[in-house]
Amino acid sequence: MHELITRQSENTVLQYLGIFPSVAILGPRQCGKSTLIKMLAGRFSRFIYLDLQDYQDLNRISDPNLFFESNNDAVICLDEIQLAPHLFSVLRSAIDKNRQKGRFILLGSASRELLQKSSETLAGRIGIIELSPFLINEVFHEPGFSLQRLWLRGGYPDSYLSDSDEESMIWLESFIRTYLERDIPQLGIQIPALQLRRLLVMCAHSHGQLLNSSKFGESLGLTHPTVRKYIDLLEQTYILRTLQPYLANVKKRLVKSPKIYLRDTGILHRLLLQPDFNTLMGNPVFGASWEGLVIENIVMNMPEWTPYYYRTAAGSEIDLILEKGGRSIAIECKASTAPQLTRSWWDALDDIAPVKTFVVAPITVEPYQLRADVIVSSLNDAISTIKLM
Repeated sequence: MHELITRQSENTVLQYLGIFPSVAILGPRQCGKSTLIKMLAGRFSRFIYLDLQDYQDLNRISDPNLFFESNNDAVICLDEIQLAPHLFSVLRSAIDKNRQKGRFILLGSASRELLQKSSETLAGRIGIIELSPFLINEVFHEPGFSLQRLWLRGGYPDSYLSDSDEESMIWLESFIRTYLERDIPQLGIQIPALQLRRLLVMCAHSHGQLLNSSKFGESLGLTHPTVRKYIDLLEQTYILRTLQPYLANVKKRLVKSPKIYLRDTGILHRLLLQPDFNTLMGNPVFGASWEGLVIENIVMNMPEWTPYYYRTAAGSEIDLILEKGGRSIAIECKASTAPQLTRSWWDALDDIAPVKTFVVAPITVEPYQLRADVIVSSLNDAISTIKLM
C-alpha cells in the first residue's frame, strides 16, 4: 500500500460540490481520480461508488432512473463515465427533478467523450475539474522528496511511489501498453496500437519542438489530416500537450506552429528508454525534459492563465508565456544550476515586456535576481510566487 498524498484539488472538488448538482473530474487513467474521491467519501453522510468497468456495478445501474430515484439522498460517483455515454441524458433528467447540489460525481479518462456529452446535456448543471498526476507542490513537503525522482519517474502515483526506478519503468511500460491496446479501443476508436505507439515515440523524440505533422505522416505512411487527428486524440486523452505560439503585436516574423510535449516526464523517459537519471543526464533530451516538467507543473497550477510560447523566425525564443487580463509572465526553463541566458533571449524578453520573468532551474538555493524583473528560481518557488500574482 502506498501512502496517501493530499491533492491540491481536494478543496476545489468540495467547493464545486457546493455549487453544482454534478461535478466531473477529468484526467488520465491512473492519475488518482478514484483515490481522491474515496479519500473525500467520509465527508458525505451517504456515498455510493460505481466503477463502470466493473460488470457487477454495471448491473446495479441497468435501470439508471430507478437507481438514481432510489438513492436520491446519496452522493453517487460514476467512475469511467466515458464508457457509458447513454447515462448523460438520464443524469440530466434526474438533476432536473432534484437540483440538490453535489448529487453526482463523474470521473472520466477521456475529455473528448465526456466534455462533448456534458456540454450537450448537462450545460449549467456540471462543474468540470481537471486532475493531473502528482505536481511538485503536492509532493515537495513529503518525507524523502527528491526532484530527480519526480523528474525521472513522472507524477503518476504508482510510478512516482515505486520502490525503485526499475519498477517505475516496468509500471510505465504497462501503462503505455494498456493505454494503446485497451483504453483507446474502449472509446470506439480503431487505430492499430503499433502505429499509435510509433507516433508516440516520434512525439517523444520531438518533445519540446515544433509539431511537424507532414514529417510524422511521411515516416508513418499517413496523411497530414490523419496525423492531426491522432495528435488530437493524444491530447484529448491527456497524454500530449500542444503549446500554441504567442502572436504578440511586434514588428517581427513569428513562428506560428504549435510545440508538442509529453505531459508526463515518466512516460517520455520510458518511450525514450531512459532507465535512470544518470542516463537521462547524458541524453540530448535532458534540457527538453526539464522544460516539459516545468511547463506542465506551471500550466496545471495556473488554470486561470493562458499559456503560450514565443519564437521569432530569427530564433529568439521564450519557453512559456502566461497571459491573463492584459498581463503577461515569462518563464524560461534551464536544466542547469547556473543558468546562462543568450543575447537573443534578452531581445525576446524586450519584445514581450512581461510584468515578471522567472528563469526556472533545478536549484535548491533561494531565488535570486538577474535584474529587478528577472528572477532565477526553483520550480516550486516559481509556482508559489506566480500563484500570488
